[in-house]
Amino acid sequence: MSGRIPENILEDILSRTDIVEVISSYLPLKKAGRNFKTNCPFHHEKTASFVVSPEKQIYHCFGCSESGNVFKFLMRHERMEFPEAVEMLAKRLGVIIPETQKHSKEPSSSTLIYSKINDLAVSFYESNLAQTPAAIEYLHRRQIKPQTIKEFRLGYAASGWDGLINFLRLKLIGLDLIEKSGLALAKERGGYYDRFRNRIIFPVFDVRSRALGFGARVMDQSLPKYVNSPETPIYTKGRNLYGLNLSKDYIRQSDSAVIVEGYLDFIIPYQEGVKNIVASCGTALALEQIRLLKRYTHNVVMIYDGDAAGELATLRNLDILIEEGMNVKIVSLPVGFDPDLLVRKFGVAKLKSLIAQASNLFDYKFGILKTRHGIIDANAKSLIAAEMLSTINKFQNAIIRSEYIRHLSEGLKVQESYLLEELKKIKPLDKHFSLNLQEKKKKLAINPAEKLLIKFMLEEKNVIERIRLELAPTDFQDERTSKIVALIYDLITQGKTVSPNILMNYFDEDAAAELLCESAFMPDLNLQERDKAVSDCIQRLKRDRLKSKRQNLHTQIKNAQAAGDQQALDNLVKQFQDSIEKG
Repeated sequence: MSGRIPENILEDILSRTDIVEVISSYLPLKKAGRNFKTNCPFHHEKTASFVVSPEKQIYHCFGCSESGNVFKFLMRHERMEFPEAVEMLAKRLGVIIPETQKHSKEPSSSTLIYSKINDLAVSFYESNLAQTPAAIEYLHRRQIKPQTIKEFRLGYAASGWDGLINFLRLKLIGLDLIEKSGLALAKERGGYYDRFRNRIIFPVFDVRSRALGFGARVMDQSLPKYVNSPETPIYTKGRNLYGLNLSKDYIRQSDSAVIVEGYLDFIIPYQEGVKNIVASCGTALALEQIRLLKRYTHNVVMIYDGDAAGELATLRNLDILIEEGMNVKIVSLPVGFDPDLLVRKFGVAKLKSLIAQASNLFDYKFGILKTRHGIIDANAKSLIAAEMLSTINKFQNAIIRSEYIRHLSEGLKVQESYLLEELKKIKPLDKHFSLNLQEKKKKLAINPAEKLLIKFMLEEKNVIERIRLELAPTDFQDERTSKIVALIYDLITQGKTVSPNILMNYFDEDAAAELLCESAFMPDLNLQERDKAVSDCIQRLKRDRLKSKRQNLHTQIKNAQAAGDQQALDNLVKQFQDSIEKG
C-alpha cells in the first residue's frame, strides 16, 4: 500500500499522529473504557459499534468489520488515495516527503482535476464574469453583492461552444481529461463542446475549499433552469454540502445548522448574516451529506420551499436525519417563497424569526398528514398512525419514543396501547444489509487460535520469539494469517516495530486489515491466562497441521493406488505411519 513513500516516513507520521484526535474532528467520539466509540460512518446503525483505540492507534467497526489505521480512515472517509492521505497528515506535522518519492509517478486523474483543471475552470469563469456586464447586472438584480461574488467565486460561461475547451487546451490539458472532469461533452460525429454555456456558474467546493464541480443557472426563464456537473472521479452527487467550506466554523460555534435547498437559497441568507447554513443542492438529503454535517453539529433546522415538492422533500429527509441521531426542527415557508425570495422581499430578520419559531418534527409531520387526509375517520387515523409510528420508531431514545406516542395518542384520540401494538409490528432491521454482513462475516470466519496468536504477537515481542520457535507461517492454515505472521517474523528479524497500525501499511487487501483489527480488539487476558492460551493455541495449530498433513497423505495414497505406482505408494505409507507415531 505504501507505494514509493519510504517506510520510515510512514512510521514517523503514524508515531506522531493521534488517531483519536483525527477521527474526533470528523465524528463525535465518546469514552468507553480504554477506547472510544461512536456510530459507524461507513454503514447505518442505531447502536454505536465503531471503536477507536488510542493505545493501538487503530479503529474497528464490530457491525460491518471496517477497520484500519489513520491513513485508511482518511482514505475511506475523505475518498482519498493513499499518497493523498499521507501528504495531508505530513503537512499537519511538518513532515517533508522527498520530492523524488512524492512525484515518482504521474499524478492520478483525480489529483489533476482537483489541483489543476477545476481550479483553472473557476478562474476562467470568474474572468468571463468580470468582462460580461449583463451577467454582473443579473447578479445585482438578485441582490448579490460584489464581495459575495468574490467570496463564492461566482463566474459566467459565455454562449460559445468551446471557450473553456480552448482555454484548457492552451494550458496543455488533454481533451479526454477535460471530458472526464465533466466540463466538456463529446459530439456524436467527433470532437467536444463546453458543457456550460450562457449561464451563471456556481463552483461547488469541498470542506477543504477544493473545487469539486459546478452548478450553472440560466439568466432568463428558459429550461432547464440549472445544469450541474455529472459524477466524476472527485464529484459524487449527495456527498457534499454547498457552502460548508465557508459556514462550518459558524455551524460549530452555534452548534446548529440551517439546511436549505439551492445555491441562491444559501448565498442570500449567508450574505445577510445567517452564517450557520448549508445547501443540499437537491430535493433530498443523502446519508453521506448528513454524516458530513454531523462532524460539526447534531442540531438542524430544515428550510425547504413552501410548496408540495418542498414539503415532500422535508418529509423524506426527516426519517434519515432521525436515524442518524440528529435533533431536527422545521421551518414552513409561505407558499411561493424560498429562502432567497423571502430574504430579498422581507429582509433577513423575517427568516431569522421563522428559524427561531421552527416546529419540532412531530408537530410538522402530524400537521401535514392531517391536512393531506382531510376528514379524520378510522381509515385516516390508521394511515396517519402508520406514517407517524414509522418515524417515531427511528428514535433510539425510549423516553422520546414514549413521549411522542403519548402525543400521537392525544392527537388521534386513540389509546396508547393500540399504538404500541402497531409499533411492535414495525421491523427496523435492514435485511439487505444484514444478509450482506452475514456473508461478509462468513468469508472472514477464521480459526480462533490463529487470531489469538496474532493478538498475542501484537502485544509482546517475547511472545513472537516463542511462537516463531514452534510454528512457521505455513502452519497457519488461513492465507491471511499466514501472510501476517510471515510479515511479523520478517519485521522482528529486521529489528523493526510490530504494531497493528504499522502492519496495515504492508497490505493492500481490506481482509488483512480487518483480521489485524479483529485480533487486536479481542478481550485481554492476564499474564497467567495468556501464557496458558499461547501454549494451547500452539498445540492446537500443531494438531491441525498434523491432521491436515495426514488428510493430504491419505489423498495421495489413494491416487498412488489408483495409478499403480508401488514405489510412490510405499513412500507415502511410510510418511503416514511416521505422522501417526509423532502424533
